[in-house]
Amino acid sequence: MSNTGDVPEPDQPGAIPPEPGSVPPVGPGQPGRFGGFRIEWPADRPRNFRDALPLGGYSGILNLPAMPTELKISYWVWVIGGLLGLLAGVIGLFGTLVLFVVSPPAGILLLLLVLVAVALAAAQVTLAMKMKEGWEWARFALTIAAGVSLVLALASIGVAGGGSWPGFVISLVATVLMWLPKSQAWFDAFKGRS
Repeated sequence: MSNTGDVPEPDQPGAIPPEPGSVPPVGPGQPGRFGGFRIEWPADRPRNFRDALPLGGYSGILNLPAMPTELKISYWVWVIGGLLGLLAGVIGLFGTLVLFVVSPPAGILLLLLVLVAVALAAAQVTLAMKMKEGWEWARFALTIAAGVSLVLALASIGVAGGGSWPGFVISLVATVLMWLPKSQAWFDAFKGRS
């Protein structure tokens, strides 16, 4: 029996095997299972700000370790997308200067939005660099970024012709590549390090 006393462990006597096609109950400390795919919250979270920064700084952006091709493609998609976001942010800063002349309140609002976009683009590049180091938490954070991209794409349906959809599709492809079996095996090889 489990320590909670309500559900027997699958390998214990008296345990009832799940019906074919059903999802077994998920309890504390037990990874979620969807078909043959398992989802576990990463145990390798950064403990301080320094842990969240790329090893060797940003000068290693072009250096790739031996990793599956799927992850290399995903890495480059995330990095190029983040760098393009930074470039768009710089251009947006010039746009805010023009808007300040016409309407200062709108200029302030646009400035805040541009600064948030620049911070998110920088975070995307940083997370991609941590992902190539084998950190599971960075892969989860990039997956969440793809989810945010979906929300933005849905929010932009009636605005500007749905301009966020290409960004979402690109981040979706990069996310799927990070979770393919070869990529999962590569991340599994890094588990247990401190």
